[in-house]
Amino acid sequence: MAIESDKIHAAVNSILATIPPGVTLLAAAKTRSLAEVEAVIAAGVTHIGYNYVQEALPIIDEIGSRASWHMIGHLQRNKAKVVAENFDLVETLDSLRLAQALEHFCEERQKIMPVLLEINSGREPNKTGLLPEDVDELVEKLNVLKYVRVQGLMTMGPLFGDPELSRPYFKTTREIYERLSKKSLPNIEMRTLSMGMSNSYRVAIEEGANQVRLGTAIFGARAVI
Repeated sequence: MAIESDKIHAAVNSILATIPPGVTLLAAAKTRSLAEVEAVIAAGVTHIGYNYVQEALPIIDEIGSRASWHMIGHLQRNKAKVVAENFDLVETLDSLRLAQALEHFCEERQKIMPVLLEINSGREPNKTGLLPEDVDELVEKLNVLKYVRVQGLMTMGPLFGDPELSRPYFKTTREIYERLSKKSLPNIEMRTLSMGMSNSYRVAIEEGANQVRLGTAIFGARAVI
């Protein structure tokens, strides 16, 4: 495993050399082993994202507070309790009902949960997330919550081989982010604009992303089962 650890460390160093100061590198750890996650933390990446709650829990139990745990996959309301108990940030909030479920369980724990609103910037019918025109209405409703705090936006955008084709979707999300930044809402604060993955993060940063979510670029290709 030392060889794999060395590869991860080298990959992280290479990526960080391409990322400006102020941009957070999040490791998307879907299907990755405990040893791989340990290696990425040793390389200096302490923001770890998981798509599935059940996959994340054993890793979180082992590593604990040495990393900040992000929920980056679609979150169902019936998983809100376990997410409130184990995660530090939810990047995929897209409905009032989900926010209310998180609020309930966070209130029980007296825990503030930062969230990002997921924007369906490509208007893809098979994807979750808010349509751009629906964001402001939800934000107004979320402003009354005490424990769930909106702190930014996340978008995937349509997946293309050519990262340049993602630029319009990143731009759309950045424009929403900038508009919300100008609103005077006490519980809404635009801190994080999470856009870009392994093939598109450079374009995302050019369009204003201050967090990028990389998996393959850090860990290598997933094993085919």
